Amino acid sequence: MRKINVLLLGGVALVAMSLSAAARDIKIGFSLSTTGPAAALGLPELKSIAILPKTIAGQKVDYIVLDDGGDPAKATANARKLVTEDKVDVLVGSSITPGAIAVSNVATEAGVPDFSQAPMPITPAQAKWTVVLPQPVSLMGKGVFENMKQHHVKTVGIIGYNDVWGDLWLNDFNHDGVAMGMKLDGNERFARADTSVTGQALRLIAAKPDAVLVAASGTAAALPQTALRDHGYKGLIYQTHGAVSNDFIRVAGKDAEGAILPSGPVMVAELQDDSSPTKAPGLAYLKAYEGKYGANTRTQFGAQIWDTYLILERVIPDALKAGKPGTAAFRNGIRKALLTEHNIAGSQGVYNYTATDRNGVDDRARVMLQVKDGKFAIVK
Repeated sequence: MRKINVLLLGGVALVAMSLSAAARDIKIGFSLSTTGPAAALGLPELKSIAILPKTIAGQKVDYIVLDDGGDPAKATANARKLVTEDKVDVLVGSSITPGAIAVSNVATEAGVPDFSQAPMPITPAQAKWTVVLPQPVSLMGKGVFENMKQHHVKTVGIIGYNDVWGDLWLNDFNHDGVAMGMKLDGNERFARADTSVTGQALRLIAAKPDAVLVAASGTAAALPQTALRDHGYKGLIYQTHGAVSNDFIRVAGKDAEGAILPSGPVMVAELQDDSSPTKAPGLAYLKAYEGKYGANTRTQFGAQIWDTYLILERVIPDALKAGKPGTAAFRNGIRKALLTEHNIAGSQGVYNYTATDRNGVDDRARVMLQVKDGKFAIVK
C-alpha cells in the first residue's frame, strides 16, 4: 500500500493534517490508480486534487490520497485504512471498475458516502452510499450504437478487457445494439496488462465485421486500435469514453485517425454552445488544470474529481446542519443531501441523484467525438 502523504505538483503540496483536526476538518479519502496499467486514468485524477479548493462551506478539507496500482485488493485495503484509521467522511475511487467496486463494498459496510470514479454496476446495497461520477455504459452506448446505425453498420466485432468493463459493454451491445438491428460478429478479450493483441485482431479481421468496438480504457485502448489498423482493417473503429484522452491519440498515432468515441463534454468545453450548463464548469476546470499543467493536458478522469468537489460543495452545507465532520450524523447528512440537491451543473454533466439512479446524468453528459487531424472533433 503506497500512501501519498505529500503531493508535490508544480510546487503545490497537499499535506495530511493532524488527527487533532478531525473534529473540525472535513476528511476526504482517495484510492486512485496512480501507478500500474491504469495510471493514465489515476494520474490526472491525482493532479486534479492539487487544484481543488481547500475549504467547503468555510470548513477546511483534508485530502488523503492512497495509490492502489489498479489492484482491487489494494483498493479494498486502502478504503479500509481510510475508514478505520483516517476516519474519512467521504471515500473517492477507484480509477477503474474492479477497484471502484471494491471501494464501494467497504463504503457500504462502513456507512461512508462514496464517489466512484469508474463506471460500475450498483447493487441495491451499494446504492445507499455510492454514487458514480462517470457516465453509465448505457448512456454512452446509446450514442455509439446510434452512430453505428447512421453509418448503416450491420455487424460488429468487440475486443474488450477480460473483466467487468468488457462485460458491461458486451452486455450493453447485446441489449441495445441488437435492438437497433446489429449483430455480434466476433468477441475477443485481453488483459489490461497485455502488450499484444495481434491474435485477437486477426480473428476479428477474418470475421469481417462492418465496425469494431474496443471496450478498453486509458492508453491501453490504443493497443487494439493500432493492431487492427496495422493488420489492414478498414472498417469503422469505435472506442468507449474510457479511452477519451489526448494520450490515446499520442500513443495510437496515425492509427487513431477516424476513431469514434462517446465522451463527456469537458473534452470540448470551448466548442459547446453558451447555453450548455456544462460549459462554464468545464471552462473553469480547464482554466485551473491546463493553467497549471499546460495546454491539451485535459482528461475526463481529472474532470470527474473536479465534479466530485462541485457536488460536495452543494451537499455539505446541508450535511453540516445534521452533524459535525467526523460523525455518523455528518456522513448520513451527505447521503441524504445527495437525494435532495438537484441540477448540480458540473464539467461532465448535470447531476440529479435519486435513491434508484446513482449515475444521475442524462444526455447532456454525452457528446460524440471523432479523431480528425490528430485532434478530437464533435460529430455533428
